[in-house]
Amino acid sequence: GLSIAVNNLADAARNNKLKPEDTHGGTFTFTNVGTFGSLMGTPIINQPQVAIMAAGAIKKRAVVIETKEGDTIGIRYMMYLSLSYDHRIVDGSIGAGFLSEVAKEMENWDPDKQWFHYL
Repeated sequence: GLSIAVNNLADAARNNKLKPEDTHGGTFTFTNVGTFGSLMGTPIINQPQVAIMAAGAIKKRAVVIETKEGDTIGIRYMMYLSLSYDHRIVDGSIGAGFLSEVAKEMENWDPDKQWFHYL
């Protein structure tokens, strides 16, 4: 059901048929500022929502790789994530922890992981 609803909203947005009531009542937004190549963006909260997360473009970068034998430099795909939140509702340490957990999940992504179990 969630997948169908998201696809319907995306289709309405692409065809300029999205109505204000279609996005009313949300608490969290995810935006992709990397769609047109932006590496990073600072998302602005759409009040009365609580938070918004932005993902930048995925690009190859030279990074330091720590090993038991010492540090090396390697080329890896990297993406910046940013999170803006209302500090009246979300404590900074909790917001930062949430962002770190999202990044950790993305870094350890398993395409074969079963996310939903049906009875």
